[in-house]
Amino acid sequence: MLTADLARSRTYDGTISPLFIDADDQQYRETATELIQIFEEHLGQSKGGLEETIDQLTIADTDYKIVQGLAKLLKDECEFKTVAPVDPQAIRQQLFEKANDSYPIARQPTLGEDTQKLEVYSAVADQFGISLEDCYRGMYADLEENKQLVRFGHRTSDEYDEADDGTTTTRLTGDSEESYAEDTITVDWLLTRYNLALAQAVLYDATEMRIRVWDSFATVFSYVKLFGLMHRIYPIDANGNRVSSTDVADGYEAILDGAASLFSKSRKYGIRMSNFLPALPLCDRWEMEADILDDDGGATSQTLSFELDHTDELSSHYSAQSDFDSDVERTLAQKWERANTDWQLVREDDVLDLGAEVMLPDFAIEHPDGRRVVFEIIGFWTPEYLNGKLAKIRNADRDNLIVAVSERLDCSSEDFDGLDDRVLWFKSGIHVYDVIELAKEYAVKFSPR
Repeated sequence: MLTADLARSRTYDGTISPLFIDADDQQYRETATELIQIFEEHLGQSKGGLEETIDQLTIADTDYKIVQGLAKLLKDECEFKTVAPVDPQAIRQQLFEKANDSYPIARQPTLGEDTQKLEVYSAVADQFGISLEDCYRGMYADLEENKQLVRFGHRTSDEYDEADDGTTTTRLTGDSEESYAEDTITVDWLLTRYNLALAQAVLYDATEMRIRVWDSFATVFSYVKLFGLMHRIYPIDANGNRVSSTDVADGYEAILDGAASLFSKSRKYGIRMSNFLPALPLCDRWEMEADILDDDGGATSQTLSFELDHTDELSSHYSAQSDFDSDVERTLAQKWERANTDWQLVREDDVLDLGAEVMLPDFAIEHPDGRRVVFEIIGFWTPEYLNGKLAKIRNADRDNLIVAVSERLDCSSEDFDGLDDRVLWFKSGIHVYDVIELAKEYAVKFSPR
């Protein structure tokens, strides 16, 4: 995303709006084209050289923030690595040890004129079995400005022949070479991604977000859980009004509580909301309202209103798949694949109707003989959210509902009165066979879906 200093927005009459750019504007398209070309040309070259070239372009352009913002998004799609035949720290250590007794070593020695320095470099190069040039260049290869650009989008430098491990510096969804290649960096991709990043930057200081969606529910709420957002969900009609049950619902509204009210104005939770925002454009119809804390560090502060919807034509770079998990859930799923059991862990796609609200459990655990339990995981939440979650669980009144609760929560078995025999406590991770034992006790027969 964009850093706060690169954000661009306008505040007017109690509202705040990102200063979107026109992706069809020829000036911006030319700038985006030139930036992409700069990154491509610097594959295999130093990060310092890349940034110097970008700075030269910025000086010649009056839209400083826009150029630097576009460049920041392109850097997010890059991978920089230390490229040296020997660990630079080891080279430095040997050079300094050999030079320490009589003279210092210089970062830019004149090898042709200073035979002493030449002897030191030659000795160390011979010790490591590398060339004199590799010894000199490798000495500070691990400095940030000397790291090499080895990957830009799906392209890698010709010199970088290390096996692809399927990872990048910023890739959130999808890790296969095929899925990443679909994100070939183009002018249109960059300019639309920039507008989305401007909107994300406004949410850094969000205190509450309210979303309404009328399609792609599983995808959206998977991202809500992925980013650990505290939420309350209500069924709504086609006009966005709350209705009594899911039977008559056309969509769902979610209230996401934010950073300033819950974490003493920490931006940590606002950034989670920013990370969540790209999930909304995956829907055909969606609306978002957010309260933004405008605090300039003075004695007073105000709350601004921020609104977006599908007519803003934002594009998402997230995947539309719906099998995302939190770290705890993902780890559990990975452990389950290796476990020796007939019980299957499946992503739960049922909506439990609680009347005015709804509940979306994390998993279902099913056995081939037809037994099934619903499995909810409660991680790190505020006391207020925990109380609401417990109320939901009790209101669900499901005989086959079991719960895993983090011991890091400020709660005890007394808080789960009436449910404590269905609770599995965990510290850093959930053990598969503990879940299975609890599932065996509370599973009920179900009809295959």
